[in-house]
Amino acid sequence: MKGYRDLAGDGGSNVAAQVAAQRARLEARLARVRATLAVVSGKGGVGKSSLTANLAAALAAHGRRVGVLDADLNGPSMAKMLGVRGQALRVTPDGVRPAESAEGIRVLSMDLLLPADETPVVWQAPTQADSHTWRGSMEGTALREFLADTAWGELDVLLLDLPPGGDRLSTVADLLPQLTGAVVVTIPSEVSHLVVRKSLTLARERGVPLLGLVENMAGYVCPGCGAIGPLFAGPGGETTAAQHGIPFLGRVPFDPRLAVAADGGRPFVRAHPESPTGRALTAVAAAVAARLPAPTSDAAAPPSLRG
Repeated sequence: MKGYRDLAGDGGSNVAAQVAAQRARLEARLARVRATLAVVSGKGGVGKSSLTANLAAALAAHGRRVGVLDADLNGPSMAKMLGVRGQALRVTPDGVRPAESAEGIRVLSMDLLLPADETPVVWQAPTQADSHTWRGSMEGTALREFLADTAWGELDVLLLDLPPGGDRLSTVADLLPQLTGAVVVTIPSEVSHLVVRKSLTLARERGVPLLGLVENMAGYVCPGCGAIGPLFAGPGGETTAAQHGIPFLGRVPFDPRLAVAADGGRPFVRAHPESPTGRALTAVAAAVAARLPAPTSDAAAPPSLRG
């Protein structure tokens, strides 16, 4: 039996050529995308995916052509939040056609490929130990295939909703050397800020531009009167942003209807645009848009959301 060291070159699999071809397809796809933006937190439970969905909806409502890649392969939620679950992905000569939300947002998520709600994502390997060892590599390969094989078309911005974990930004930075930047999400909690600071440091070390920091769950909106009361007593996002020399993009209070909107597949900014949280999300989207390249459909966008 031959061992790994007995194989000459790549054993005839031509892996290098396959990777190069896939890389070329990826670059061709992204040549039609004006900006790629990673939404990161480092820590789970801070509402990053909800912010991504509403940021996409707010940008789309103001004339931007938006795509969303759900990069959380093991816990995908974008299809549910953007109301595209159940849409069948079509394979065409140009590639896989992404699902499209009511707002015109093009969405690709692992959730759209799973046969049932209960189906987990399992990374196949000869042994469980191998699966654990190679999981990061396999996830990176899957994301590369999603990016390279999806017919995104012309986009003003492609948002990537990253899973928790500071190292995930490194994976995306390796896949997308032309990554436009990252938006970092935190909440007013010392634990959250402790983890977020690590993500900020990693982004700087990898040369990823930081578009700014968003403070989510910044207070609680009273369902009856609309007043905003305290929710967490930890450090504010504005202070952390200033300490790291990055823009502070705004604070978003928590509204109990956020969960209802996410479960119903309708972004909160479309369901409750005039609520305190809806206005805060729109303001964050405007701050992000100001740091992105101007859309090619600029005439359709009001001045508040032009780049």
